[in-house]
Amino acid sequence: MNALHLERITINPEICHGKPCIRQMRWPVEVILDLLGSEMTIPEIIEDHPELEKEDILACINYARLLISGNIVKIAA
Repeated sequence: MNALHLERITINPEICHGKPCIRQMRWPVEVILDLLGSEMTIPEIIEDHPELEKEDILACINYARLLISGNIVKIAA
């Protein structure tokens, strides 16, 4: 598995208006980042939302990091 876990980030125009989401689920990257920004820990997020996995959250962090760095991020549809 890719160390950045970016294969977990998908974009589908029919899911969440085409926003980057986790594994074709209705979990936009921005929502996960909001949860982390509210000081929830990864274990707390997973406990509240068991459909999510640690790798999903790490993928969101890495995706955001790459976007901020100015790198072009190619995501599978």
